[in-house]
Amino acid sequence: MPPVTGAVIWVPSGADPAHLRLLPEDVAVREIPDDAIPEHPGRGDMVIPHVRRSRLRELLDRLDGLRVVQTMSAGIDAYRGLVPPGVTLCDARGVHDVPVAEWTVAAILAMQRDLPRYVRNQANSEWRPEQRPAREVCGMEVVIVGHGSIGRAVAQRLTAFGATVTGVARHPREDARGMDELPALLPKADAVVILLPLTDATRGLFGEQHIALMKPGALLVNAGRGAVADTRAITDAVQQGRIRVALDVVDPEPLPADHLLWREEHALLTPHVAGSSDAFLGRAWRLVADQVRRYVDGEPLHNVVSPADGY
Repeated sequence: MPPVTGAVIWVPSGADPAHLRLLPEDVAVREIPDDAIPEHPGRGDMVIPHVRRSRLRELLDRLDGLRVVQTMSAGIDAYRGLVPPGVTLCDARGVHDVPVAEWTVAAILAMQRDLPRYVRNQANSEWRPEQRPAREVCGMEVVIVGHGSIGRAVAQRLTAFGATVTGVARHPREDARGMDELPALLPKADAVVILLPLTDATRGLFGEQHIALMKPGALLVNAGRGAVADTRAITDAVQQGRIRVALDVVDPEPLPADHLLWREEHALLTPHVAGSSDAFLGRAWRLVADQVRRYVDGEPLHNVVSPADGY
């Protein structure tokens, strides 16, 4: 790819000036409007989206010379069908590794130490010492389904606690088993962590059959995408006391107020916040700045999404 002069980069409105100063000085920066998209917005080499699907579609379709869409999220299922043919889509792989890994470890620790019960007791001003022994993370057998960069970050942290971690990925490699081995791994796992992206191949992947293979009392953690797992099957298993769950993502989102999972003792729910942290935006904008520099210098871009990825 040859170097590009006079590049125009479209960014979310209200971006922090400190973040924008990370971009190369020789690019023109345009803010994506908060209201209607102009009929003729002009040139746009690269778009950093953070708007509703309807307005993003209008912007992408109307820009002249669009070459790259660079997301600020690792998951890109929201952009399916929006990126015009011939335009390169890049995800933000790596920017969520730390916060999602920390949430996952925190969720496992909370459930092993039965902290949700103590939080309920505190809300009721009840001093009730342990009614059942806490489970330790040390010695746990943990299976991570979706062993990418986030999965490796989770494994690193859990290993430090003394857990044994087995990664599972679409294709087997040195640090991960293949998906075909998952049925044999589930009965041995004390915890199963789902970190899969949402694609046609993963939608509904974790359902009744996989849950039935899990060890009684095992913990199911989902910090990937809600629709990868079957919410009804999860709810039934929790109600029957067969498994415990810690879920940052569910299907549907938000979970209806009358849903049974809200009231389950062995369920920890958070509202899709695992990837959020005070360091996220800085990390994301550093990635964006590097991608813009690579684009204008004619260098290969990182995190290019290919059709083989299922998007």
